[in-house]
Formats: sequence, C-alpha cells, structure tokens
Amino acid sequence: MGNIMVPIAFLIWTPIVFFLYKKLDARLVSVIAYVAGWMFLPCANYDIFLLKNTKSTVIALSILAGTYIFDRERLVNFKFKAVDIPVILWCSANFFSSIVNGLGFYDGISTILYESIKWGLPYVIGRIYFTDTDVLKTLALTIFIGGIIYIPFCWYELIMSPQLHRLTYGFHQHDFVQSLREGGGYRPMVYMTHGLMTSMWMVLASFLGSWLYYCKALPPKILYIPSLYLLLMLIFTSVMMRSSGALSYFFIGLAMLYLSSRFKTSILILILLICPYLYIFARVSGFWDGRNFTDYIAEKFSPARASSLQFRFDNETILIDKAHEGSFFGLGGWNRSRVFDEKGKDISVTDGKWIIVFGVNGVYGLSVFIMMIQFPAILFLLRLKPEIWKTEALSAPAAMTVFIALTMIDNLLNSMDNPIYMVMGGGLIGMLIKNPVTYLNPTGINISDLIEDILTQGTRFIGTPDSRPARFIS
Repeated sequence: MGNIMVPIAFLIWTPIVFFLYKKLDARLVSVIAYVAGWMFLPCANYDIFLLKNTKSTVIALSILAGTYIFDRERLVNFKFKAVDIPVILWCSANFFSSIVNGLGFYDGISTILYESIKWGLPYVIGRIYFTDTDVLKTLALTIFIGGIIYIPFCWYELIMSPQLHRLTYGFHQHDFVQSLREGGGYRPMVYMTHGLMTSMWMVLASFLGSWLYYCKALPPKILYIPSLYLLLMLIFTSVMMRSSGALSYFFIGLAMLYLSSRFKTSILILILLICPYLYIFARVSGFWDGRNFTDYIAEKFSPARASSLQFRFDNETILIDKAHEGSFFGLGGWNRSRVFDEKGKDISVTDGKWIIVFGVNGVYGLSVFIMMIQFPAILFLLRLKPEIWKTEALSAPAAMTVFIALTMIDNLLNSMDNPIYMVMGGGLIGMLIKNPVTYLNPTGINISDLIEDILTQGTRFIGTPDSRPARFIS
C-alpha cells in the first residue's frame, strides 16, 4: 500500500523517538510522539505476525521501547490499580467474543494484543507520565500548537482538495468522494484517515486553546505571535472545514464548561455522560428510528444532511437486528456482525463506533467500552468541584474531561479512534488517584520549561557555546 515513503516513515519513527528521549524530558517525548505521529504518519496497515501495524501501533510501541530503554524506572514502578479495570476489560473483550463464537484461541490472543496496543498503551502512557496538572497543561498546549501547525495544511486542501497524503505516501487514505462538501469545496483530511477525524482534531485544539485562554493559562505569545491571534486563526480554520458535528461539540463543550464553573454545578456534564445510554437504549429497543429528527433537519436546515443522517439510522437498524442474533459477547470479528444479501454482498454500512462494538462484542463489550471512555470524566466530577475548574492549574484537566464526555457522544455517529483521547484519560486517572495536595506540579518543572525544550532550547540540538535560544514563547 502506497509508495516507499510509507515503510520509511514507519521505520524511522522509532529512532526519532529515541533521539527525543535523549534530548528532552521523558514526559514531553510521549506528548510529541503521539501528537506529531498522529498528525503526520501514514494511514497504512501492515499485518505482521500478530500485529496490525498501523500508525497507532508504531507510535505506541516506539514510546514503550523508548520508555523501557531511557526511563525504565518509571515503567517498572507502574502498578495497575482498581481504577484501571475498565481498560483491562475492554482490551480483553474481543478474546471472549472469539472464544464464544468458535474463532479460536489464536484469534482471541491476537485481538487482545492489538486492542492493548491501540487502547491500552496510550492509557498506560498517560497514567505513567501525565499525573499532575502542569504536565496535563503541557499536553493541552502541545495539542493546541499541533492544531496551529495543521492550519496551512488544512488550507491547502481546502483550496486544492485533499491531496497531501497521496502526494506524500502515494495513495488516498479514504474515499475521495466523501471529502466533497455540499455546495462545493472540500473537507481536508491531511494525514488523518477521514475529514471528520481532521475536523475533530482541529476542534480539539481550538477547544483546549479557548478554555486555556479564558483561564489565562495560555502563554501570551507563541513564535512571537500573540496567542489570541493564533487561536482565532485556528477557530476560523475549524469553521471553514464545515463539519457541523465537530463544531457543535466545540460550542457545546465551551458552554458546558463556562456554565458549570459559573453556577458551580456538574449537572450539565452529567447530562453529557447520560446521553449515550439514552440514545443506545432508544435505538436497541426500537423505541426510536430517528425519522422525526431527520425530518426536522430536512425542513429547517439541509435535505442532503437529513438524508445522510437517515441513511445512518437505517443501517443501524439492520445492524442492530443482526447483533440481536449474537450472544452476550457479540458475534465476533471477521465481518460476522455485518449484513449480507442472498448473493453474499455486504449491504450494511457501519458509521458509529457503538454499533460496531455492539455487533462484534455484544452487550458486554459495549458496556465496558463506554465505561472505559467515561470513567476518567466520572472520577473527575467526583473529586473536583466545578467552581475550581476555571483556575489556571485545573483548566486543562477540566477541558479534557468535558471533551472526553463529548467523544462518547461522537462515537454514537462516527468511529474516529484517536489515541490522544486515551492519553488524556490515562493522565486524568493518574492525577485523580493521587492525594489532592499532589495534583499541582510535584517536580518543580513548570510548563514553560517543558515547552521551551522543544521550541526555545536551541543549544540542546546545536551545541555551540555562544548560541542563544530564541524566546519563541513568552
């Protein structure tokens, strides 16, 4: 798949991560590796023995190897605790599906390995490295900078069409037709698997940047440019990508954060957490088919969008019917949960992550998946009162909590897996299980020092005695 740049990119990523471990704080390396790797590595898939070698596995295994070689004590000292049970249950859910459906022990073990690398390792890395508010703020700021870096790439594809992945790696990562927008224009994909994923990435960066700016936790300048200008450019670019779902998460999330901290209540975030259960119950029980909602969209907004949404609902209906034929642990993998006509043609389209999980892993897998996603947010609500969410120290954890709640809602309609979400979740868990007095930076290294290791410490990489690091962040 693709040209020679695909294996080259995968092969050189581990040496790059090792180089960064030698030069930077180990906590910062994992941030850079996940953010930069997710932004620029190819959307390719190589099956090697038990591994599905995707960008997720390359990033995760590179960081794991780097941690073992350069920061082994931190890795060895990590211990699983009761709060980690949801992740463990999800990573092993496919094993039970494989065994119950007669797919064999080998299939079960390979799925455990793949899911552990895809979901478990990002979570563990978050648990190991991002266990105080300052490092979580570093993660949030790095994502914000990643969004800024993506601005020119997005604008190129907004104008020229999604071509960067093809030009770099030799193939389109997704059906080009899906990048065409109603009324003309394109939705950028850049180096991510779908335009929706790219839109969610830009919205995540805008969301974190906006809340950090409101809480006065965003540096005044980045690259000599006022942070407010960069934030406005980022938001404008996100709007121009015309992904209404992602933009709705941006505005709803900011409103929820502001109102929760303003009125000192977490009830609005609880509503976000409850919404997926209500939707899934309504769909699985057959109580609601979505028709009245799409009729409203067609009348008030766009018939084309309404038709697209109803197409999703109709496919969910036939997939739900098929899932009901399975056991408590689902139908297993190998397309067994999909719907085929009498000629053996696949007539089902899976959009939402929840229906994929429900079909493959059944009620058991869907339950532990939702719990894994939502548990960091639930624990945050239990441990920290809303009135302190807008403090500088807790601004990043609060924003991550709300966005995690929103990602489970997004999983109802889309399946856009991003390991950064698991890194954030693992970091929140790692912070919240500690004594509250240790939430604040216990190491004495503040966020500006960590970021300067990337953007201002020229002497780390060019060892001339008289060189002076440029002050990119002030």
